Amino acid sequence: MRNADLVARDLKSVWHPCTQMKDHETLPLIPIKRGEGVWLEDFEGNRYIDAVSSWWVNLFGHANPRINSAIQEQIGQLEHVILAGFSHEPVVNLSERLIEVTPEGLNKCFYADNGSSAIEAALKMSYHYWKNHGKPGKKNFVNLSNSYHGETLGALALGDVALYKDTYQPLLMEVLTAPSPDAYNKEPGETDEEYALRQFEAMDKLLAEKHDEICAVVVEPLIQCAGGMRMHHPIYHTKLREACDRYGVHLIADEIAVGFGRTGTLFACEQSGITPDFMCLSKGLTAGYLPLSVVLTTDNVYNAFYDDYETMRAFLHSHSYTGNPIGCAVALATLDIFRDENVIENNRQLSRCMAESVAHLADHPNVGDIRQHGMTMAIEMVKDKASKTPFPWQERRGIRVYKHSLTRQALLRPLGNVLYFMPPYVITEEQIRHLAQVATEGIEIAVKD
Repeated sequence: MRNADLVARDLKSVWHPCTQMKDHETLPLIPIKRGEGVWLEDFEGNRYIDAVSSWWVNLFGHANPRINSAIQEQIGQLEHVILAGFSHEPVVNLSERLIEVTPEGLNKCFYADNGSSAIEAALKMSYHYWKNHGKPGKKNFVNLSNSYHGETLGALALGDVALYKDTYQPLLMEVLTAPSPDAYNKEPGETDEEYALRQFEAMDKLLAEKHDEICAVVVEPLIQCAGGMRMHHPIYHTKLREACDRYGVHLIADEIAVGFGRTGTLFACEQSGITPDFMCLSKGLTAGYLPLSVVLTTDNVYNAFYDDYETMRAFLHSHSYTGNPIGCAVALATLDIFRDENVIENNRQLSRCMAESVAHLADHPNVGDIRQHGMTMAIEMVKDKASKTPFPWQERRGIRVYKHSLTRQALLRPLGNVLYFMPPYVITEEQIRHLAQVATEGIEIAVKD
């Protein structure tokens, strides 16, 4: 089969996510036949380095033998069973392992099948907790400007990226928004930490004034991924944890994209030294193989729902594929790889290579910022470096980088004018340097008028 054959069939029947389908009249749709390691291969043998980990999910490469083996072993035993009133070994083993590796105090695991669903569950849990404690007036949520938490209605309401949210605004609950500690906006001479502390003052004021009506603050620790890979200092979340404790407000950490080593530690919250009341995980949880998510929470939250049935205090929330055994087996294999293969330490060298490979772009007249947390690197293209004036979004200059990357055996998928590397952890230093060269070429093409 040739690429064009499958593309023609696809465009007659498939509605792709987060896509203006008319774009594919001119923008190539790439049909993938197989994957191995960092490589994706189409039906004509063209190969592409998966620099975006197939939407930030793949950790240990495509067709990973260890994960493949875990799937094969589990599928021969139990593919799925209802988790209400029943249990199975993979979900118990996974829950115990997650409790071991996440911040201390997160002792209960509630499963769903995608990141947005995990956020929805955490929002409901937080509100219901306060209701069970006789405080139904605590029903508002606080987010950060430029945040993103998913596409279902509750999660979308918590976001602040107009591209995704504005169309559906009439359907969404109102939320309270505090300014982001995004270090891109700091003043000249100001450190990331100083800016984060200055921005936190507005959050503290908001909580002080309205904590009686707020049930939780929802944040993406360290990186606002869908908001353009904007990054901030971990001190913000240290101060936020203190404030949430002071004012009696839950803290929900959305580590769906940043968890499992993306920021340089296994979980981003570690860098702030905090335990949130809820931690939402997905994406890397199964190393990019299967849809699975989890909300970890505390004994204190769990105990607020533990009562006789007739009190109606139970958390009556469910998904058909909650705690799927195959997904749990894959997640266990993922955690085994972290445990056995020194992943976090190895990533530090790869992170240094990423930084060194793009350092020459710091002086480029159309590069406004190069930023990095661990295995996530972003390069912001701007029209004017001194003022950080962006290119008009309508020009879609990032697509020029994307098109060029495909001709150079790479998949770079910019967010607007922001190029980023978020590769699988099995990438080599040589492959990183190749991505940097492709990005450099792509920027030169993209900024030409």
